[in-house]
Amino acid sequence: MWNKMASITTDGARALTGKNIGLIKLINDRIKSEYPEHVILPLHCVIHQESLCKSVLKIKHVIDPVVSVINLIRSRGLNHRQFRALLDDLETEHSDVLYHSTVRWLSLGKVLRKVWDLKEEIVMFLEMKGIECDFNTNIVNAEWKLDFIFAIEIMEKLNELNVKLQGNGLFAHEMYVHVKSFQAKLSLFSRQASENMFCHFPLLKRETISDEMSKKFKAQMYWLKNLEENFKNLEQHFNVINSPLSAEADKAPVHIQLELIELQANHYLKTKFKSECLWDFYGSLPEQSFPNLKNFAAKFLSLFGSTYICEQAFSCLKINKSKNRSLLSDCNLNAVMQISTSKLVPDFKGIIKSYKQLHTSH
Repeated sequence: MWNKMASITTDGARALTGKNIGLIKLINDRIKSEYPEHVILPLHCVIHQESLCKSVLKIKHVIDPVVSVINLIRSRGLNHRQFRALLDDLETEHSDVLYHSTVRWLSLGKVLRKVWDLKEEIVMFLEMKGIECDFNTNIVNAEWKLDFIFAIEIMEKLNELNVKLQGNGLFAHEMYVHVKSFQAKLSLFSRQASENMFCHFPLLKRETISDEMSKKFKAQMYWLKNLEENFKNLEQHFNVINSPLSAEADKAPVHIQLELIELQANHYLKTKFKSECLWDFYGSLPEQSFPNLKNFAAKFLSLFGSTYICEQAFSCLKINKSKNRSLLSDCNLNAVMQISTSKLVPDFKGIIKSYKQLHTSH
């Protein structure tokens, strides 16, 4: 039923979010024709928003020389073999450099870190081969070097956030907690940068940083903080869902205020809330006493904060429907996808037992 749809989460593509003929607009029109008062929440995938951060950070002048030197080493077989042999002889911690893909933007933090750790070996290799490139020139430039270090550490922090936002069974309000926590960290980093303090940046704090560079890093972290605004309008609703016993009834939606007060006054339900997971707690609430609160919880617990589960299912499809399995039928593929994307564990013993009984009877 159309009125059961709570929200639509997209990657922000215009075909989906266009105000005239976008998917969300068309679905909204379809729902309004039958249920005029029903409203769906359009959400932007929080993980996809993270990928926009790189464009806000002005680190292109760092990335281009690094990617260029990696391609120079890895795209030519002889260079790659000789570079790996050099690293083997020097007994370095890393045995190679990583390719960077603009699609897999989160690999950027690891790519930059490896190049930084191997910077001396890379310069040595380029000098041995007599190769001149931008990386050689820039690595001895103090300002570029500081930008390089900042890019490494800020991308690693973004990577940590992104890992927290991935996984099955993660609710939208839990994602918002991670994003809000990251915003608070960025505010702290920005304030400390204004005082030329970088105690949470292990590489940067070893360097001598001018006031001008500190202001530059502070500005970049400020822009990054202001980009994370996906669930801002839903904050009060998330507070009610996550902490119904301490939420202020005055700030809750009008239709659940009285039920919220009753819930907070019930000592039995208070004890139950501490011992059960969130969805089990709301599911166990008496329908007669808390109908609006149950519906409110059902709506906001069903929101998808990201398109992760869709991307994961598509990855499963690509792995199973490969060129080596061209005879795979739609029926079999459907069964494989059900097993791949479900948490249900097949009862293999029961299946074998029923199979044996079937053949014994024959």
